[in-house]
Amino acid sequence: MYLWRRLTPSQRAELLHFRQKQQRPWHRPPHFRSEEIRHYHIAAACYNHQPHIGRDPQRLDDFTDSLLTLLPEEPAAWCILPNHYHLLIRTDDLKFLLKELSRHHGRTSFRWNADDQTRGRKVWHGISDRRLRSSGHFWATLNYIHHNPVHHGYVEKWTDWPWSSAASYLTELGRENAEQIWRTHPLGHYGQKWDDPKL
Repeated sequence: MYLWRRLTPSQRAELLHFRQKQQRPWHRPPHFRSEEIRHYHIAAACYNHQPHIGRDPQRLDDFTDSLLTLLPEEPAAWCILPNHYHLLIRTDDLKFLLKELSRHHGRTSFRWNADDQTRGRKVWHGISDRRLRSSGHFWATLNYIHHNPVHHGYVEKWTDWPWSSAASYLTELGRENAEQIWRTHPLGHYGQKWDDPKL
């Protein structure tokens, strides 16, 4: 059972308040600019789905901040979970971005294995990328990423998970518009195979 599930309601509220205060302000709601611009869904998981990222809230905070700082621009959506993360991001150089993420994985592996006294432990399984094909694919992916903490049973509402862009997204876009996008681009079986912990 992950740490978030063991926290009391007051501890969750305190942590959520702290994380929301740390969020970077958005200058505009996300949108799919055109099919000529390359948007990607990037996902990375810990080896054997172990909760290495989520050992404790401080590690989740540190990893989230270091990952977002590394990226060339603010993702349209992002979510960090105890054992994997998702990014919806635009890039014209996917190869370079994946290389930078791999280096980041190497640095975090080295540091976490030192902290946990587990030198040689394999921390990361790998990184997957999927180019988005249309505006519909973009919005379905955004919904999927923001819904991920609910899907995995960490929280009941998007805004209850501190390590996600969902709260900023709802603030910028407005709940009514977000609900309309949710209805227009339902998840269905989206991502079913990606998030299977048995894989």
